[in-house]
Amino acid sequence: MGHGESGYPRSAQACALAEAKAALRGRVLAARRALSGDARAAAGRRLRDAVLAAPEAQMAGTVAAYVSVGTEPDTRGLVFALWKRGTYVLLPLLRPDGDLDWASYEGPESLAAGPRGLLEPTEPPRGVTAITSADLIIVPALAADRRGNRLGRGGGSYDRALARVGHGILTIALLYDGELIGPDQAVPAGPQDQPVRAVAQPGEGIIRVR
Repeated sequence: MGHGESGYPRSAQACALAEAKAALRGRVLAARRALSGDARAAAGRRLRDAVLAAPEAQMAGTVAAYVSVGTEPDTRGLVFALWKRGTYVLLPLLRPDGDLDWASYEGPESLAAGPRGLLEPTEPPRGVTAITSADLIIVPALAADRRGNRLGRGGGSYDRALARVGHGILTIALLYDGELIGPDQAVPAGPQDQPVRAVAQPGEGIIRVR
């Protein structure tokens, strides 16, 4: 069995990383559940306005985004506004292997129930590499830090998708206020975790982190 830089077996390091992520994930999810529906909707509107005002969003021909579920900041207004102003919007399709396929958004009626409570586009899938055509990528997150490390739900789907994205493409994680950690703290991250280059918060707008 190999050892990591700390001298501990890699399996022990992996367990410690998973536990640290789970602990932070639990705290963030509890705080999100305490938010009212009105607070989540208001946060979504402010995030929508911040993203729409970004130069990268105004110039983007194609944007990869997602439809929020549960206690996530609402993205339906953002996705609709991007589409209405002529942007080609790609939304994810969760594959059985946990990877993300992509299909186009053609308005609210083009969405249908998918696995794990997700809403997914009903247009034909374009393949896992379709994300590489996006000029801007908007991703879900539970927390992020000033280095761009992002905490997701734990499935690794977005890490696999973001690994395909070029270094010059802006990736933005949508957060509530208080979910950007630091500067003296960090989101637990391993070698497979893909960082983002910016975060958006309702109160502060878009913050470049890488």
